[in-house]
Amino acid sequence: MMESIWKSKILDNLCSGDYLSIWRDYGTVGIVGTIFIGILIAFLLPSIFLVRKRWKQRGVPVEVGGEPGYAVRNARVAELSQVPWKEATTMATLFEQSCRKHSQNKFLGTRKFVSKEFVTSSDGRKFEKLHLGEYEWQTYGEVFDRACNFASGLVRFGHDVDSRAAIYAETCAEWLIAFQGCFRQNITVVTIYASLGDEALIHSLNETEASTLICNSKQLRKLLAIGSSLTTIQNIVYLEDAGYETDFISSENMSKWKVASFTEIIKLGTENPVVPSLPSSHSIAVVMYTSGSTGLPKGVMISHGNIVATATGVMTVIPRLGVDDVYLAYLPLAHVLELAAETVILSAGLAIGYGSPLTMTDTSNKIRKGTKGDVSVLRPTLMTAVPAILDRVRDGILKKVEEREGLVKKLFHIGYNRQLAALEGSWFGAWGLERMFWNVLIFKKIRSALGGRVRFMLCGGAPLSGESQRFFNICMGATIGQGYGLTETFAGAAFSEWDDTSVGRVGPPLPCCFIKLISWEEGGYRTTDKPMPRGEIVIGGNCVTAGYFKNPEKTNEVYKDDEKGMRWFYTGDIGTFHPDGCLEIIDRKKDIVKLQHGEYVSLGKAEAALLSSKYVDNVMVYADPFHNYCVALVVPLRPALEKWAKEAGINYGDFVQLCENGEIISEVQRSLSKVAKDAKLQKFEIPEKIKLVADPWTPESGLVTAALKIKREQVKAKFKNVLEQLYK
Repeated sequence: MMESIWKSKILDNLCSGDYLSIWRDYGTVGIVGTIFIGILIAFLLPSIFLVRKRWKQRGVPVEVGGEPGYAVRNARVAELSQVPWKEATTMATLFEQSCRKHSQNKFLGTRKFVSKEFVTSSDGRKFEKLHLGEYEWQTYGEVFDRACNFASGLVRFGHDVDSRAAIYAETCAEWLIAFQGCFRQNITVVTIYASLGDEALIHSLNETEASTLICNSKQLRKLLAIGSSLTTIQNIVYLEDAGYETDFISSENMSKWKVASFTEIIKLGTENPVVPSLPSSHSIAVVMYTSGSTGLPKGVMISHGNIVATATGVMTVIPRLGVDDVYLAYLPLAHVLELAAETVILSAGLAIGYGSPLTMTDTSNKIRKGTKGDVSVLRPTLMTAVPAILDRVRDGILKKVEEREGLVKKLFHIGYNRQLAALEGSWFGAWGLERMFWNVLIFKKIRSALGGRVRFMLCGGAPLSGESQRFFNICMGATIGQGYGLTETFAGAAFSEWDDTSVGRVGPPLPCCFIKLISWEEGGYRTTDKPMPRGEIVIGGNCVTAGYFKNPEKTNEVYKDDEKGMRWFYTGDIGTFHPDGCLEIIDRKKDIVKLQHGEYVSLGKAEAALLSSKYVDNVMVYADPFHNYCVALVVPLRPALEKWAKEAGINYGDFVQLCENGEIISEVQRSLSKVAKDAKLQKFEIPEKIKLVADPWTPESGLVTAALKIKREQVKAKFKNVLEQLYK
């Protein structure tokens, strides 16, 4: 399940190790002596090396066409960028040229499967454990040959090149090879989340009339259950999952389709090559189905030019990309963030090592005891993540720190606060040699949780809290590149620059686009606002996609072409531009509700504040316009709730009963009120009543997307009676 994959697995497992065990390597005398040396370094030498960062103009106002507003472009470019180099106008040509240029470099790495076993827990449940070996690598030259052979094999297998091929699989090297192979024959690829439910899967495949489906072997059984509903699928290519039996493929139930393995398609193409038929920059490369925060998912039509433009823009932002960099790929490739990131990596000729949320760390649930996790073996320098992951990693490590007593805990906070002061520009922060001292003494062990070499993390999908950004800057020694973009702009919009140490912002526009603010009078956001302009965020440029597949009404609602021919996408998000040209996301139009007495409640703003409570795993604020207050559904963090119950002497049966306990509800309510007031929420923005929901919200339940965003309408529908009761 996606919840257990992204939260219970990644988040808890990253936080479960004893990252401060370094203290066992020091005796008391050694610690005291080292501290004394550190104090000398801190107070005798710091000002010698101190250099303050200067203010930098990152975005500048620009005149553009279309609806009047306040528009900004990247300060480094006068004209919008389109391609990383002259000939790379499509994904097909970019991929081919990068593979030829870096033919001998390591490209795609997959861990060797050794064995698997099943263990039984105390409650009788069985869990699969994997023994994985080192990474086995394919070079750029080898990957290009396999992609070409896959393309030829697909045609020889019977795929009609005038129809679409769908990829419904988990992230792996074969996913990317199949994806690039399709472009060798100008085949449009439909990307579908591996966690998507049956109804959405059937809708996506039938709507796009895909004739070939590429999936994991372990998902073949699922196809048997829905086969009668798939009206256009003729061919199935399965990616071999090590350790999974596929004997049932020969059964009569599979006879309605032509079925072959990925290896068989490669072999077929190797023996029967087909001349490539390459796309143009305007050809639709991908129909990417969003996870859908409302209703059925929509297919976004992304051109080759869109993909190349975003990759070009992001490559200018990530600092010092070099041959020693290694990228860990584990997020869904069907998500625009991961696909854009891997496109940037292949454009730069770097290595991609594939991992899994279930095998990422030494303590991950699917890793056999004694086997190293993906980060320990790969030791990546580059990663992507969504805020939900980073927030929980931070909370887990801080929990471990708080459990330590005495000197260890005090030194962590001293070192952290000294480095925090330096990041925020204080003369009294940890600079130069003192910073090295704290890194060796405190943070080196913590950084080993992610392999010890991560220097840059790309974060997107939702706003990242300033606390989490600072934590990873200090404890992981990593620069956080916080991005803002959408599937409709192929993740391209804004991206914070590596030397910008501010928090809460998403940087200036990427070189491939303009960002314009349009006044929204009803919500009270205007481009004339002081001290900074505010309004709805509208994105225009080379990354803006063609629209929604077979949905002209919705396309015309949010896409517009101006008199100069530039295409603009209306995001529905509310932003403000800082004087240096950096964008900050401050609200969302759909999340604003007008209460009975005329006050406006920003649901997203309130939820972001309430999530900082130590008791909250997820929360949805609900406001009925016929009342003058709001309420909330709260998914609590079980360990925190059970800990408080134990300390308070509360007896309970199961967790559901605990969530219904009046004292527990009051304690959570007090915590929510405190964090809300700390965030300066108005009284009417603070939930007056709450309901604790025992079961977590997962993508499989249909209550959150694969990127863990709330599906507000689905949650409202499921808890309709509960919400009505909260208003009685």
